[in-house]
Amino acid sequence: MKKKTIVIVDDHLLFAQSLESLITKLEEYEVLAILKNGKELTQYYLHKRKKPDLILLDVKMPVMDGVQTMQWLKKNRPEQKVLALTMEDDEETIIKMLRAGAKGYLLKDIHPENFEFAMKMVIEQGFYYSGKVESALKHSEGFDPVEDFQERLTDKERGFLKYACSELTYKDIAAEMGLSPKTIENYRETVFKKLQVKTRVGLVIYCIKNNLFKI
Repeated sequence: MKKKTIVIVDDHLLFAQSLESLITKLEEYEVLAILKNGKELTQYYLHKRKKPDLILLDVKMPVMDGVQTMQWLKKNRPEQKVLALTMEDDEETIIKMLRAGAKGYLLKDIHPENFEFAMKMVIEQGFYYSGKVESALKHSEGFDPVEDFQERLTDKERGFLKYACSELTYKDIAAEMGLSPKTIENYRETVFKKLQVKTRVGLVIYCIKNNLFKI
């Protein structure tokens, strides 16, 4: 059986080694390398070492952090599948990683069985979100995303949605659209309801998965 290959990028050596030990116990997977930051990952590629099926990427690292690493991968290795595995659970960080191309976002306290399932889903299906991130996207079956976007939302709401997929704060969005923060808050709640998502992260995931914007 050909094993799925993994590269771990995490500056916490003890955690990375424990993660390697966990993965090694799974018959389907093998770890090709443990790297301490994104800079080491770029060197890994420059030396033309074997491309992994999946990169497990920490977010908060010295030298070259997770967001910078994702930006480099998006430009230089856009086909590379990456699963963020981190302690950073704030909305801003999650959105940055998703916009940069991460295919999944997990917190480090995830159960080992869920972790294995997440790796499998990213490698085979292309996306996986769990915990806080997965709960952000509760979209029911039967919707046509493009039809939802075009017909369910007004022009102003579509404009708001595009800004919501950026790194602007809601206050900044209000300034860009020339509207009051209260009006933006109303747009947010209306769009949440129409697209059946619960958070801004959910909106971003919805748009990424359905290619509604170039993010």
